[in-house]
Amino acid sequence: MFQPLNFRALGAATRLALVVLGAGLAQAAAPAKGNPAAGKTVFATKCVACHKADGSGGVKLTGNPTPNWKDPKVWADPKRKNADAFMRDCIQNGKIQSGMVAWGKTGQLKPQQIEDLIAYIHTLAKKK
Repeated sequence: MFQPLNFRALGAATRLALVVLGAGLAQAAAPAKGNPAAGKTVFATKCVACHKADGSGGVKLTGNPTPNWKDPKVWADPKRKNADAFMRDCIQNGKIQSGMVAWGKTGQLKPQQIEDLIAYIHTLAKKK
């Protein structure tokens, strides 16, 4: 039978490590908390030049073409296993090899705008 973890019996350092680890995992894997309608506005002003209005992408600025958010294979790509965290990183920090702008790091998008954008990108995926 499964025995629940007795958190109080653990040492203080172990408890702290578990709390920090849990918080870090929760943040990294956090789903988009955005508003797709607001994200559509951001997409229309910041993203269409490279990702096209319908999200089909394919624009090659440097090494890699922009992703086609309508293609189920893009969503199934193992590097996008946690799609929200992957997109959050790309939008925040950019991707030099593909020409992706670091929208968050440069202050051009605020954190909530990034979440809105991620929520909108999910609406572009073709439903099975």
